[in-house]
Amino acid sequence: MPIVDAQVHIWSGGKPANLRHRQVPAFTRDELLNEMREAGVDAAIIHPPTSWDPNANALAIEAAYLHPDRFAILGNFPVERPESRALIDGWTKQPGMLGLRFTFLQPHQQTWPTDGTIDWLWPAAERAGLPVALLAANFLSKVGEVAERHPALKLIIDHLGRRSPAETGEAAWDNLPQMLALAKHPNIAIKATGAPSYSAGPYPFRDIHDKLKRIFDAFGPTQAEADLRRVRPDPDVLGHRHHAHAVLVPAVRDDVHGGAAVALRPGPRAGDGPRGARLARVDTAALSNLPGAGEST
Repeated sequence: MPIVDAQVHIWSGGKPANLRHRQVPAFTRDELLNEMREAGVDAAIIHPPTSWDPNANALAIEAAYLHPDRFAILGNFPVERPESRALIDGWTKQPGMLGLRFTFLQPHQQTWPTDGTIDWLWPAAERAGLPVALLAANFLSKVGEVAERHPALKLIIDHLGRRSPAETGEAAWDNLPQMLALAKHPNIAIKATGAPSYSAGPYPFRDIHDKLKRIFDAFGPTQAEADLRRVRPDPDVLGHRHHAHAVLVPAVRDDVHGGAAVALRPGPRAGDGPRGARLARVDTAALSNLPGAGEST
């Protein structure tokens, strides 16, 4: 059964400012493919890091074009520019493109989710069927408001709702009750990537197990046939409603994110087509040609 990493980066524009990412000026698709091969990862969802490489979207599209069975993309554009609004309708016509992801890490961007700058995005993405992933630790209440106003919009909260750069210890989880309250919205998913980054201890990161259990208990398993609520109640599964089946894969050479990553196994409905809009199909929709896709887990 294929293993799909939920979030990876490739770039060529210099070293990342975030020291938790590997400090190299470039990390190419071929290097990524080599490490995926070594780790036994079949495919990955590329998140272009345009915050340090403005050309990252183009690199991701090229990678998905050359390796459509290995890569899909959650891309981005300058969301504050009026001309970007014309990109929505044709967004998924680009090779491998499944949806959008925004981080708002720069100081001048941090008010955009709450000051009206990106209010146009929510109805536009809802209408186009585009899932939107967000590094949303500092505006979780806004995510809840958007989810309620736009029930057909699929929203993904990145990295367990933690902050970037990653913090460790209890302070890293001070907004956990606020995030858990969002579980009432069926169109909000939690992307359980980078979990070890928030641990102050060594593998197996026992100091965050209780936090992960609370997230799992809040966001799943429930409503097995709902778009965003299919997770397997196994000991190694985290509450990851982004995909149908999410399992923690330790030692995936994920020094990009400081530890293990969440990988994904396609479920029995893998053959939904190459551009399925439902968020629970992000792994399978783009990777339906992988060996074994369409089999039951």
